[in-house]
Amino acid sequence: MAKAKTPSYTLTLRCKTQPFQEHVLEKRFEMARKLYNRYLGELLKRKKMMEHDSTYHHWIIQPKSKEKNAVLSELRKLYGLFFASIDAFATRCRKPFAKHIDSDTNSKLAKRACETVEKLLFNKDTQKVHFKKFGTMDSVEGKKQSGIRFVNQHLVWNGLHIAVVINKKDVYAHLALLDRLKYSRIQRRFVKGKVQYYVQLILEGFPPQKVEAKTGKPRNLINKGKVGLDIGTQTIAISSEQDVKLLELAPSVDNIEKEKRKLLRKLDRSRRITNPNKYNEDGTIKIGNNDKWVRSNNYMKVLFQYKELQRKVVDKRKQDHERLANAILSLGNEIKVETMNYKGLAKRSKETTINEKTGRYNRKKRLGKSIGNKAPSMLLRIIKQKLAYHGYTLFEVDTWTLKASQYNHVEDISTKKTLSKRWNVIDGKRVQRDMYSAYLLQHTVNEKEYDKQALHEHYQDFLELHDKEVERLRLNKKNVSSMGI
Repeated sequence: MAKAKTPSYTLTLRCKTQPFQEHVLEKRFEMARKLYNRYLGELLKRKKMMEHDSTYHHWIIQPKSKEKNAVLSELRKLYGLFFASIDAFATRCRKPFAKHIDSDTNSKLAKRACETVEKLLFNKDTQKVHFKKFGTMDSVEGKKQSGIRFVNQHLVWNGLHIAVVINKKDVYAHLALLDRLKYSRIQRRFVKGKVQYYVQLILEGFPPQKVEAKTGKPRNLINKGKVGLDIGTQTIAISSEQDVKLLELAPSVDNIEKEKRKLLRKLDRSRRITNPNKYNEDGTIKIGNNDKWVRSNNYMKVLFQYKELQRKVVDKRKQDHERLANAILSLGNEIKVETMNYKGLAKRSKETTINEKTGRYNRKKRLGKSIGNKAPSMLLRIIKQKLAYHGYTLFEVDTWTLKASQYNHVEDISTKKTLSKRWNVIDGKRVQRDMYSAYLLQHTVNEKEYDKQALHEHYQDFLELHDKEVERLRLNKKNVSSMGI
């Protein structure tokens, strides 16, 4: 019987490393990368062998059934596509690295590789998996309190004893350390061109309540009430009893595509100059050339600039989403949102179509860049996590049944609209489409039904808050074009 999973959260603390300790950690991270790639390669070989089996060919095309699942499960066991089998293989592979990589960390690497291949087997959206390139293995973790350990404010791992920085005034960290430690993870980050190591402690339970430093009052409290969210690729509309808002997602994140392109072109030019033996005359990479890639000092300098740019964007985006999630939770605990497939919106279109007016091929690009920059699904994940800490859940309503962007509660009809139409006319008054959708979602009874009585009762209150928000947006000169203001 599988053990019940208990709730957990992470506490990240900076390691105060010495140069010799950084050298050892760098060496061990590279060993971990090679071991992970070895396990991933072995699993992919086993998967390929299974796919050549005639029994697999017969059953994979059959309709869904218990018998099909049972046969495919037996085939996976037969070819060793499960954790216990690859873990036994990993035990044999670890022997040359036993001095540096402990058995628990090695087992977690095998588990990570196994989970990667399982995505290929069970997730239709995953078409390909990637091996870890040199310098891209940025985290390793142990099991329980063995292998990689946190003892007396020190990170302990196979002879290494690294001091961990804990600020005496950091009340949150000291309260968190009172909870039971499940296991530890070491993270490597590039900050301002330098490598810094952190220890992530996975603790049992829920994170402690943050308080104001001066007053000691709790921060970011959750209030009771219904909140509707209409999340787009760049904007979010919020409707509640207290307030109605239309905001840009992650406003601190600027569009860095132009700057990224410049740095990537610099990296490509440097690679070609220092590695002429790796390229054909037509500029393509030579297949089968196993020579090591040469990285010049200038290449590494530009690479660190690129990584720093990416790091800043990630940190800014997460900070903005955390703030917005706290603001949403302060409006209410019954948060309702439509189900949305952001992965599908980010993918390129498969169909090739021709524009009827121009006769040219339509672009296949969709919303990948804006979703990548604003990460709407990340905001939902943070809201879900924060709600779970207090025993609540996020209500996801059915998009195709409710059709919030098309419904008119006054006439009780749904009218299909183009994406460019950002305003609805409800009972003779113009209403911003996203804010109105959020209002509709706020007043849903279940996944597939509106509370029509509540929609009529609270509509005038919504209009007052709506007009107030529209006025605020009109005074703001930097609105996203999809807001329609």
